[in-house]
Amino acid sequence: MKTVVVIPTYDERENVVPMAKAVLGQDPSLEILFVDDNSPDGTGAAIDALAACEPRIRCLHRERKEGLGRAYVAGFSEALRLGAERIVQMDCDFSHNPADVMRLVRAGADLAIGSRYVKGGATPGWPFRRRLVSRLGGVFIRAATGMPLRDPTGGFKCWKAAALEAIDFASVASAGYSFQLETNHRAWKKGLSIAEVPIVFSDRAAGRSKITAGIAVESVKIALRLGRCG
Repeated sequence: MKTVVVIPTYDERENVVPMAKAVLGQDPSLEILFVDDNSPDGTGAAIDALAACEPRIRCLHRERKEGLGRAYVAGFSEALRLGAERIVQMDCDFSHNPADVMRLVRAGADLAIGSRYVKGGATPGWPFRRRLVSRLGGVFIRAATGMPLRDPTGGFKCWKAAALEAIDFASVASAGYSFQLETNHRAWKKGLSIAEVPIVFSDRAAGRSKITAGIAVESVKIALRLGRCG
């Protein structure tokens, strides 16, 4: 079964080589599609060098940075064009552990979400305030949308190709990180099978975090909109 791992990148030059090695080492059936938003640090060129030596690696070059959601839409479209039957989405900074990729694939659900907040999941190293804000955010999202997921904003996921097509991913309005929330919500509303697989979520290995306070505000707004729309 062809599985393509879609990994958006922006200024991740330090991480792409170890990430590619770690992901491809999990299973010979895996392929990687990096989606680079014209990173000024040379990430795209580093990926091209990898791809020249490894046929299981490809890079989709985009002209500019338009948000995580737009990068995933482009990546999903290309992965489907390449014939992927399952599509994994994950970050390039090692906050998502490559060793968990096949656990998501083998979950067998239409959508498998790597969850920090089911039994066995964890967020080591997070200060109490960050953990509290994240937990309360999940409670709010569940209350606002009715969606029963313990980790509704989780972004480490495995989709069946048919599930992505069923949610019409290309029409998702969220361009940023709330793309995760909106796609999860669409899958739930469609009645697709969803599994939450426990993961340990770590802080990035190298580079600079792209998480800001505005991302939390965006998620609240999207949750309220989704709740109003039913």
